[in-house]
Parts: sequence; structure tokens; C-alpha cells
Amino acid sequence: MDARMGAGHDMEGHRIYTVTLNPAVDRELTVPALAFDTVLRASEPRVDVGGKGFNVSRMLMALGAPSTALALAGGHNGRILQDGLEALGIGTDFVWVPGETRVNVSVVTAARDRYLKVNEPGPAIEPERQEALLRKIAALVRPGDWWALSGSLPPGVPPEFCARVVGAIREGGAHVILDTSGEALGCGCRSGPDVVKPNAEEAHALTGLPVGSLAEVAAAAHAVARLGPAQVVVSLGKEGSLFTGGAQAWVARGPVVREGNPIGAGDAMVGGLLWGLSQGLPLAGAMRWATACGAATAGQAGTTVGPRALVESLLPEVCVTPVPSSL
Repeated sequence: MDARMGAGHDMEGHRIYTVTLNPAVDRELTVPALAFDTVLRASEPRVDVGGKGFNVSRMLMALGAPSTALALAGGHNGRILQDGLEALGIGTDFVWVPGETRVNVSVVTAARDRYLKVNEPGPAIEPERQEALLRKIAALVRPGDWWALSGSLPPGVPPEFCARVVGAIREGGAHVILDTSGEALGCGCRSGPDVVKPNAEEAHALTGLPVGSLAEVAAAAHAVARLGPAQVVVSLGKEGSLFTGGAQAWVARGPVVREGNPIGAGDAMVGGLLWGLSQGLPLAGAMRWATACGAATAGQAGTTVGPRALVESLLPEVCVTPVPSSL
């Protein structure tokens, strides 16, 4: 086991873990304007720890809740990620794989109004490394702990792997939030996670239902819930998010912020949601924190997460309202 710095515990004594199957080194370049077929001169280059689960761990740390970040990582870039997380006070427990962890590049305009993001696929993961991660999870999971499984699958990992991870966590009596896409999302839903967080397009792909209005998104969220998850949060971009844990659906909307680099805001939302639920808040209360975390992070440069002071200042501006039921 390559655990470093120990496990994170929340204020209630439960441990918090994040799992990132396809992490990345995030590199951001700032340019005067986006243009094609020409040479762009970049300024303000920055490198951040990347990968959706890592972003969740970073948001948790900003809120004062340590966590342990599990991942499949390789090579020099993997060491950069491990060192970067630990410099932030986040414990790591990686399964090391052959090859080199990927680099994702963002090109952002100086006005922060346009961006391009190019993601590498990542190294192919051999079956024995996948099994090693499952064994690690099974050894760590304890009743009452909280886990987040976030992000895309690297090459070589089948969609069913997400279901196996969710199943291992649930069998151990712990709670899990699933934030992935495509076939992996569908497979994971059927393993009964506590919360899933698709966007509207992903909810449509899962259910085949239209998502053109809030009432339609609510119907799609209820259909996703029938696949297995206890609670569903559908992210709607700048329109906020719709969530449901029963017959009623609500919409959470945050304040309008001047966007820096919106990449990572959705992961920050998962971090705030995980923090709130781990503190025993009901879903609506946790979604207030999730929304404020997403808004605070959207205004930051690079993939930096919003600081707790900013999150707390935005909380009073979060509005949670019920969706009129037409179901």
C-alpha cells in the first residue's frame, strides 16, 4: 500500500475518500484572444493538480475537511500529482501503473470569456492494476465513511468497473457519490450509489426523456433515481442544479459571478455536497453549500478552488426553490 499522510476524517469522525481513475496534470495558458491557424503567445502559465476526484479533495480541504485521494497514476506526472496533493495537506493512496499520467491543457483568454480545453486519453490500465485498486478500496472502506468516485475512465477500464467500485463501497457500509458519464454512469447507477450527479444531457442519455424544461429535467431525474441511486443531482450549468431525493424536486441557483476558469466548478460542487452530507445536513442544506462552492470556484484562475471565506459569503445568495410538480 502506498498510503501517505493517513486518512482524512470529517468533523463527525467519518473518513472521506475520493477516487480518480483518470487523473491529470492541468496546465493553463492565458492568451489575448483565441485564434486559429496562427501562433498564440501565452502568458501566466500555471500548473495545477487535475482530475475530478482530486478537485473534490481540494474543495474539501478548503472547507476544512481532510480526505484521502485514491487514484491510478503513473510516471513523472503521477509524482507531480502526489507531491501537489500532499503539499495541500491531502493524503494520497495511489495504485501505480505503467506509462505516464496524462496532461490536460486549457487555453483561456485574458478577458476570461472564452476557453479551449484539450484532454489527453491517459495510459491504458491493465486488469491487474484495476483489481489492485478494488482490493485497496475493500481494505479501506468502513461503515459510515463517505466516498466520491469522479471522472472519466482511462483506456482499458470497462464501464462495469464503476459499478464494481460503487458495489464495494456500499457493501462495506459506506456512502458514495458517483460523478461520471456514458456507460459507466449507467452501470454505476445500478449499483445503488447514495447520489449521482449527471448533467442534463447525461440524464437524457440515461433515460431517453426530454430535458428542455425544469419539469422535464425533474421527470428525467426521477427516472434516473429508479435505476438505483437514492438521490439525484442534475447540474444545469449557469442555471444551477436540480435535485431530488423523493417525490419532490428542487432547483438550487447561486449568485452570478465573474468567471475565471469555470473548469472544476462542477467538481467543487461535488466537494461541497459531500462535505454537507458528511456533516449530516439534509440534501437541500448540502446543496446550498454545493452551489456556493461551485460559484466560488468558477471565479478563480486556473483550476483553483474557492476559499471557504468566499463560499460562506456566497451562501446567503443561494436560492433553493421547489419545482412545480406536473408528474
